[in-house]
Parts: sequence; structure tokens; C-alpha cells
Amino acid sequence: MGKQQSKLKSSALEDLMSATQFSNAEIREIHKGFLMQTPSGLVTREEFKTMYSILVPGGDSSDFAEHVFRTFDTNGDDSIDFREFLCALSINSKGDTEEKLELAFN
Repeated sequence: MGKQQSKLKSSALEDLMSATQFSNAEIREIHKGFLMQTPSGLVTREEFKTMYSILVPGGDSSDFAEHVFRTFDTNGDDSIDFREFLCALSINSKGDTEEKLELAFN
């Protein structure tokens, strides 16, 4: 989706609802939080590692963060946009075991 706008277009919402298990309201709320944390609409590899290290204090999480980043960055452009983030979040929070394993090991 490239650089994010503050408001999602109707066509983008429809796409995200069909690609995830989130409702329209959930997507809007998550998008709002995503843009608050990443105003550019993109999370770089280094930004992701920094955020991840905050979530996993007291140890070196850089190798695992690298793996998670590659998993989320499905188009390989070295950044995570909102669609990539939301799709991975959907699987992690609402997916079944098979979907979660496929995301983790694919």
C-alpha cells in the first residue's frame, strides 16, 4: 500500500477485510494506532528491531526480530507497510494453529 494516508479508502478497507479476519471497525482502530507509531506508514528493519527489543527486555532478541521482520515483510522491500502488518497480526491473533505455523515457518 506504500505510504499511508490518515484515512483508509473504501477499496483498501474491503481488501483488508477480505485478507484478514478483522472487521471494518477493528481495521480502522489498528490503522490509527499504526500511524501513531509509524507516521510514515512504513516500519524499517531497524525500527522493527528497536520496537521488538522493547517487547523482549533483558536479552538479545535481534536474531528473532530479524526472522519476524522477514516473515511480516512479504514483498521483500525491506519495510513493513500496514497491509503486511495487519495480515500477520490477523494470523497471529485470530488464525488457527495451521495458519500460525505456516506464517512462522514459511
